[in-house]
Amino acid sequence: MRRDKVNYYLDLAEIVSQRGTCLRRRYGAVIVKNDEVVSTGYVGSPRGRKNCTDLGFCIRQKLQIPRGERYELCRSVHAEANAIISASRDQMIGSSLYLTGVEADTGEYVKNSNSCSMCKRMIINAGIETVYVRDDKDNYRVVKVADWIEKDESLEGTFGY
Repeated sequence: MRRDKVNYYLDLAEIVSQRGTCLRRRYGAVIVKNDEVVSTGYVGSPRGRKNCTDLGFCIRQKLQIPRGERYELCRSVHAEANAIISASRDQMIGSSLYLTGVEADTGEYVKNSNSCSMCKRMIINAGIETVYVRDDKDNYRVVKVADWIEKDESLEGTFGY
């Protein structure tokens, strides 16, 4: 049976995530416009810096920082951000972003996965219209970026990591 198009792009995002260097979670992102892949991104340290996989530890884990907090201490650039900085804005206006997250230790899909508030702001400014987030191998959620604009979590204190 032929794979539906959304899951096809989410499968690509999952393959991209395998390049990730985070010890906690592997995320992959694929930006698509007019049925063409514009760019991809995975979680990893900035170019030239050592990755957590190279160091053998996660500084946030070492400091016992809960997931979803104190991202400024993380060595990595998120998958969505890496995909966005690898594309020109005119390629991203009206595009879709496909996001897949996998737990590094178990290989299970990240439950209730979502972009962090910083990545949401970048997605909004990039002009991306829709985000597809994988829940499991065949199921996903569709997020209209306009909803993130309308429901400004920075004013509500609900950051939804």
